[in-house]
Amino acid sequence: MKEILYKSTRGTGKTLKASEAILKGLADDGGLFVPTEIPKLEATIDELSKMTYQQVAYEVMKLFFTDFTEEELKNCITKAYDSKFDTEEIAPLAEVDGAYYLELFHGKTIAFKDMALSILPHLLTTSAKKNNVKNEIVILTATSGDTGKAAMAGFADVEGTRIIVFYPHGGVSKVQEKQMVTQKGDNTYVVAIEGNFDQAQSGVKAIFGNKELAKEMDEKGFQFSSANSINIGRLVPQVAYYVYAYAKLYAEGKLAKDQKMNVVVPTGNFGNILAAYYAKNMGLPIAKLICASNENKVLFDFFKTGEYDKNRDFILTTSPSMDILISSNLERLIYKIAGNSSEKNSELMNDLATKGKYTITDEMKAELDDFYGNYATEEETAKVIKDTYEKTGYVMDTHTAVAASTYKKYVAETNDDAVTVIASTASPFKFARSVMDAINPEYDKLDDFELIDELSKIANVKIPNAIEEIRNAEVRHNNLVEVDGMEAIVKKFLNI
Repeated sequence: MKEILYKSTRGTGKTLKASEAILKGLADDGGLFVPTEIPKLEATIDELSKMTYQQVAYEVMKLFFTDFTEEELKNCITKAYDSKFDTEEIAPLAEVDGAYYLELFHGKTIAFKDMALSILPHLLTTSAKKNNVKNEIVILTATSGDTGKAAMAGFADVEGTRIIVFYPHGGVSKVQEKQMVTQKGDNTYVVAIEGNFDQAQSGVKAIFGNKELAKEMDEKGFQFSSANSINIGRLVPQVAYYVYAYAKLYAEGKLAKDQKMNVVVPTGNFGNILAAYYAKNMGLPIAKLICASNENKVLFDFFKTGEYDKNRDFILTTSPSMDILISSNLERLIYKIAGNSSEKNSELMNDLATKGKYTITDEMKAELDDFYGNYATEEETAKVIKDTYEKTGYVMDTHTAVAASTYKKYVAETNDDAVTVIASTASPFKFARSVMDAINPEYDKLDDFELIDELSKIANVKIPNAIEEIRNAEVRHNNLVEVDGMEAIVKKFLNI
């Protein structure tokens, strides 16, 4: 098997092994780690179609993480994808109204982030052992609602690690917030910031880039790493579920051999759809990658015009995990369509940092033919929840509804009737108020947990453990800081 190394999207060519890139999270020059090449799938679709989720995950990850032994990688996978998921399939497909919903919310925190963040702690601790790391690893991450809880659930009480999560105060759902502030584990810290997600993310990147702080931390026996999708150890596990979805549809006779499928992904940070793009580049038969945005439609505008412009009003929507104006993972795509040029990518990222926008070349734009971008308004998002429920009885969350609405626009524009997988990224229970309001505004007078009980009744779905656990859970974290107070509170937690 060919060795795959990793280099920075802004770097000069220095390469790292997979375990080293996972440990670092973010490159020293502020770039993101990308593989020197995207490996091709070795197992055939016939072989993959007979495999469990865990086996498919191994077939994908072994090609990217080539410095892990078979035993190390299988051990990480076994620990990640176990009984903390409420279905043996891990990521089941639900056929609803002419599309296949890939349900990525059956893990511990009922959002798609569990798919990668269940394994990242194991990849990280294995990487630390492989590289003889003596320091305690401090996971520093910003969240728009889901990553934070999923990362904390993964890292809680994992030896040799601490995790600090920043989230925008008032910018996440009530359930998301309660999941975070009730998080157990002596090594977990949660901080609300007086700002939005982009400010939280930029603050985290600034702390990462502070060389003085890194030196202070090293002296005290700490080093930073990341659990955001900027970490390659988070992105690669996401590739696996697209391969699994295809293999499963093939096994069920829904796809013929080599028949292409379309994929629809609701996205803010671009990581989840980038994983589908990587799967396509590995040889998985994917035709169109349909990028669904909410009213913060910076990605839609980018695909339409070739200009990425974050200079606009930040809109709080009912799909808060997508309320993002700086799509960090897009940088990996920009690097690739620039012919893997770190110089060109650095130039554009510098434009983004200084002017708040950049424009790609016509040649780069031509490389985006695989993508289709559109968006859903708040009204359209609510409508598709209501219509789908009334027609089929299936209840989806607001983020999935953004994808479903965008997919309808795509079909209306193109008449493309290809088999389509829609990434269903969160349980409706996580956003119960918005979901129930969409079905009937009368529900709004109920409190949060009454709504959840009602949702369970109308959808005929058992309330997930993740919700029951927080119903009466004690609040353990009540930190609130200004954006410029982020570094100070990190130092306070670490006593430096």
